[in-house]
Amino acid sequence: MSEPKKRALVLGGGIMGLSAAWALHRAGHGVTVVDQDGFPNPRGASTDHHRLIRHAYGAQAGYMRMVDHAFDAWDALWRDLGETLFVPTGVLALGDADGGWLSDSRAALEGDNRPLQLLNPADVAARFPMLSGAGIARAFLMQPGGVLLAECILVALHRHLLREGVRFVTARAARVDAAQARLELDDGTSLQADLLVVAAGPWAPRLLPGIAQRVTASRQILVYLDPPEEHRQAWESAPMLLDLSEASGFYAVPPVAGTPLKIGDHRFSNTGDAEDDRQASAIEAQEILDLARHRIKDIGRYRVLSARACYYDVSEGERFILEPVGPRTFIMSGFSGHGFKFGPLLGLALAAASGDAALARALPGWAAGDTAAPEGMFGERTRHTA
Repeated sequence: MSEPKKRALVLGGGIMGLSAAWALHRAGHGVTVVDQDGFPNPRGASTDHHRLIRHAYGAQAGYMRMVDHAFDAWDALWRDLGETLFVPTGVLALGDADGGWLSDSRAALEGDNRPLQLLNPADVAARFPMLSGAGIARAFLMQPGGVLLAECILVALHRHLLREGVRFVTARAARVDAAQARLELDDGTSLQADLLVVAAGPWAPRLLPGIAQRVTASRQILVYLDPPEEHRQAWESAPMLLDLSEASGFYAVPPVAGTPLKIGDHRFSNTGDAEDDRQASAIEAQEILDLARHRIKDIGRYRVLSARACYYDVSEGERFILEPVGPRTFIMSGFSGHGFKFGPLLGLALAAASGDAALARALPGWAAGDTAAPEGMFGERTRHTA
């Protein structure tokens, strides 16, 4: 007689919760996913046109190297989904001063023998005519890297998991019992399993008091633009842009696969509440446009399509929190704005650690970018270069 499946309960239907559900299902668990707003959650940080994947990581060499494993995990997910929801663009990183994140990234990348192309201000202006080269001190261009079609991924992953028999429940959690792997819901009922994963993003601190001391909700504004006709083609073939100006750093995501051009702030507000609405004020949108005014030519002629807020769960040093918080419960939190690219990888790591005490002990240090992947977690791999 076959052994009954272990039951897993996942709180949160963003990229982390769905990735955990995917990996646990692949590992043989019977999985139930709970989210307060349905699937995909329109208030979740994962629900957006795009998220980025790139190796440039400042001095955080642990995360730089983790990106190789992340590409492998995405490849495994694409095989299961039967489609690839990723557009390779490369990454253009530039800054207005020596030192800092840009120099740290270059040193880490070159120290790990990763090819990159150094550019001067004239190179940037010539190759990317929608950008101004004024004030650039250093710049580099590198592959691989590109745009993950975030909302399309969530929809496809949800659809795949439904076909695979994963159960989805729309309900709001009122309390987490980490010791018993149980969720108590707002309606007075509860759900319990052999394993509980809390992947509730900026809502996690209200459910796990210990996490509230380590994770802060952060309101972030995103602005979506339609470029003027003379700049449209340049943007459609552009790399992602990381402008690390000390005074006004921003990032830009090119309009790939029918999505709009998006710009946002590198910095965290570390303010707000996840229950706040996602409407961005005109003032908030203008502040984001002002960040990019020095770099994007003719930005006053770009049409603003929309602006919205999302909420990140930010931890000190942007270090991921993936660890046991009880004998049968794991927390996934603190993913800031850079966690999406690692979603499937972190799901696979959690699934492996859920059945291996040694891996579970090693998991927090690896997820925080401090240590290499524990032996046996992912097996052998080759560096991703495509």
